[in-house]
Amino acid sequence: MMSGQSNFDFAEEFRQRTKAFALRVMKLVDRLPPTPSCRAAGAQLVRSGTSVAANYRAACRARSTREFAAKLHIALEEADESVLWLELLSEAGNLPKGKLDELLSEARAVMVILGKAEKTAREKVKKELPAKIASSPS
Repeated sequence: MMSGQSNFDFAEEFRQRTKAFALRVMKLVDRLPPTPSCRAAGAQLVRSGTSVAANYRAACRARSTREFAAKLHIALEEADESVLWLELLSEAGNLPKGKLDELLSEARAVMVILGKAEKTAREKVKKELPAKIASSPS
């Protein structure tokens, strides 16, 4: 997060970024060649790519830090899966060379951000746990 930027601003900016990623994935899948392998990979990619945005939005509505971290983890898994499908589509040779480079780069960047956010949230959960145990009635 940039200095001077609030958590809310970052969350909203990243919500928009993951939504834009989902839209780019949908548009790409609509333009894939109609081969059986592209249809199968495209269907998986559209599920995982849109799930990144949906799960990040769900994380932003989490009721606890633990729930937030868990939903971030799901979004991270979906981003990783999106990278796999994009790599497979790229390496299969059904599209012009380099056609998916920008989208693949964005998927990897989203993964890095989600990974760092999840790590921070998990560390916060670990810090909260001893405080909760200490304040609970014996």
